[in-house]
Amino acid sequence: METRKGVEVAAVTDELEQAIAPVCASAGVALVDVELRQSTLQVIVERDGGLDLDAIAEVARAISLVLDERAELVPDAPFELEVSSPGVERRLRRPEHFARAIGELLALRTTPGTSGERRLEGRLVAADDLGVTLRGEDGRERELAYGEIERAHTVFDWRAALRAGSARTDVAEELSEAGGEDEDPDVEDLGEETPEGLDEDFGAADRTPQPAASRRGGQTTKQRESR
Repeated sequence: METRKGVEVAAVTDELEQAIAPVCASAGVALVDVELRQSTLQVIVERDGGLDLDAIAEVARAISLVLDERAELVPDAPFELEVSSPGVERRLRRPEHFARAIGELLALRTTPGTSGERRLEGRLVAADDLGVTLRGEDGRERELAYGEIERAHTVFDWRAALRAGSARTDVAEELSEAGGEDEDPDVEDLGEETPEGLDEDFGAADRTPQPAASRRGGQTTKQRESR
C-alpha cells in the first residue's frame, strides 16, 4: 500500500472525505471521490442538473478553507487542489461507486497475487458490500472481492453511443420526410434573410466558448495551495 509519512494513503483519504463532505453538502453538491496523489488533491463532485465552472469554483474555495483548518491532512509543500465534475469515465473506489455503475463497462486491475489475469475489462453485472461480478465479452463472469481490486474505472462505450446517435438521426430523418410536404400556408416566407443576432447556422452570433468535458473529468477548476 502506498504511504505518505508512514500513514496509509487510504486512511488519509478517508479523513479528507469526512472533512470535505459536509462542505460539499452545504454547497448543494455531492462528494463523489477524493484522491491524493503526490502534489495534487483531486476532488470530484456532482449535482443533479450538472455543474458550471462558477459553481465548482465556489466549492473549491469552500474546500480550501477547510484544508486551511485541517492542514495535517495535506502535504506540507505547496500542492494543487483540483475540483471537477465527473467525466464520461470515472474512477471507482468504494462499494457505493460500484453500485452506481452496475450495467456499465469497467476496466480494472487486480492486486498482486490475485489469481487470473490482472487487467480485466467487462460489464459490471453485480455489486454488493463484499465485491463485484464482471462479465467479459465472451460471456464468462468473474467475481472479485474489493480487496482484490487495485484500481477500477468506468469505460465510455463509444460503440453504444454511436449506435444511439445513429438511431436518433434515423428517427429525425423519418419525421422530417413524413412532415416535409406539409407546409403551413399561413406562414409567411421570410426568404433568405437571417434574423438579427443569429448566424447562418441559427446559433447565437456571439458564442461564448465553454470548457469541453474530458473522459476522466468534466468541468474543472484548479488552484495552488500553500501550507
